[in-house]
Amino acid sequence: MPFSIRLPALFSVALAGLALSACQSGREASAPNRAALPTMERVALAANTCWFKSGDAAFKPYRLAPELNSFSGRPRILAVPRNSPESRPVLVVQAEGSPARLDAFGPLMNGAEGERIKRDVLRWANGANGC
Repeated sequence: MPFSIRLPALFSVALAGLALSACQSGREASAPNRAALPTMERVALAANTCWFKSGDAAFKPYRLAPELNSFSGRPRILAVPRNSPESRPVLVVQAEGSPARLDAFGPLMNGAEGERIKRDVLRWANGANGC
């Protein structure tokens, strides 16, 4: 089942915390750009590093197929079978609008890794880059 998340609603508490800490330290907090393309660029870089290049067993049978230059206004990344990249994707993560609304769907979201994928994508969309 796909999930849809409005980043501002989900992260407003976190941003408020960052703003307060910036006031106390005398520095301004810099939040990541929340538009669809920069959000998906962050997600694609982290997914490539953490899921595909790391040797993660859950993603070993797949490869990353980024489609960030989208004329539809929905940049996305796909996970496709490693030995059959023309096959139907097993995972699609896409964003639309500004602030970005994220969607993730496909067979991997319905499997054992679905919750982990969701957590990772949300964390990366918010600016984290660690695995």
